[in-house]
Amino acid sequence: MSDPANPPVIDLNADLGEGFGRWQLTDDEALLSVVTSANVACGFHAGDPATMRRVCELAAERGVVIGAQVSYRDLAGFGRRAMEVPPDELSAEITYQIGALDIFARAAGTRVRYVKPHGALYNRCVHDEEQAAAVIDGIRAAGGGLPVLGLPGSRLHEAARRAELPVVGEAFADRAYTDEGTLVPRRDPGAVVHDADEVVKRALGMARDRTVTSRDGRRVGITARSLCLHGDTPGAADLARRVRSELAAAGVHIRSFA
Repeated sequence: MSDPANPPVIDLNADLGEGFGRWQLTDDEALLSVVTSANVACGFHAGDPATMRRVCELAAERGVVIGAQVSYRDLAGFGRRAMEVPPDELSAEITYQIGALDIFARAAGTRVRYVKPHGALYNRCVHDEEQAAAVIDGIRAAGGGLPVLGLPGSRLHEAARRAELPVVGEAFADRAYTDEGTLVPRRDPGAVVHDADEVVKRALGMARDRTVTSRDGRRVGITARSLCLHGDTPGAADLARRVRSELAAAGVHIRSFA
């Protein structure tokens, strides 16, 4: 349990700007009134220049920290398809995405403050040392010593530490976990938790007790500074508001890691 003398602190992040042209997937304005960090799509799995600019402006107005959500080049598959990308090519594409978003962040009076991989790239970098190293090389080329948001214990975080980049552990209240503390693949039954009460319960457990119950019923330790609230599910904004309210009522301080 948490220590009343040292209340837990958690960041709330959400994937935003995940639209393209007239197609809008996330309720960016509503979510930006709840979260403290915004993972903004950079055009490779979703997003376009106008959307990136709009989300950066809204985030800056609300004091929400902007992060680059980088991915494989996969608009058709929303960045969730496994891809084989040579490391040097992947590294360049990571740098490109961060740079593109940072232009719009600067225009809005702020900067890109961290980086988070998306979808298939996120999951690949949990175990694949080569792909993780390519992502980190791309981040380093973008400059600024940007923190890397990802799954604790991942190859991505190992590579970031070797490169002397800050790492930030992330947890997912609406995703099922394995006994090893990794995410259950989306293709598996029960990978996504849809019950709102259960999502809130898991969020409280992750923030206060640093634990989550795995798919097989085991209590697994969670060392996360940031909690992801997915924005592409029905009722996402209402659920995000409820999670934040319940966390605050439980004495959890809501504050960005950046």
